[in-house]
Amino acid sequence: MTPIDVTAWTALLLGLSALFAGIGALRKPGIWRTMIDEVERSPALQFLCGMVELVVGAVVYLGNPWIPADLLSCALKTMGGLMMVEALVILGFCDIYTQFWLRSLGNMQRGWALSTMAVGLALTVVALARFN
Repeated sequence: MTPIDVTAWTALLLGLSALFAGIGALRKPGIWRTMIDEVERSPALQFLCGMVELVVGAVVYLGNPWIPADLLSCALKTMGGLMMVEALVILGFCDIYTQFWLRSLGNMQRGWALSTMAVGLALTVVALARFN
């Protein structure tokens, strides 16, 4: 039985999700702002978003070892840790945090979408290269 490369699979899945989230944001300008508006108005969505990000961040963090020679693994572990921190901020300070994103998305929605796509594409390409 061949062991799976958890780091490659994590990078591929995160990369594809970021890539397609960016595509969706370009296809429907303003959709991210609408989502953040909805989260800001709903304590249930605030809790749900925080908990989902906490679980995903924990899976990414715990699934990727810290191996200094493996930059992708270290990057994913760091990303998972940052996701968990952001999740805790959402759970505790969503009203303040959403205001930051609403101001940012108002002027730079296309820029954020393109940046998200670039990160997603980079993660996807690096992950696919590791499968060979």
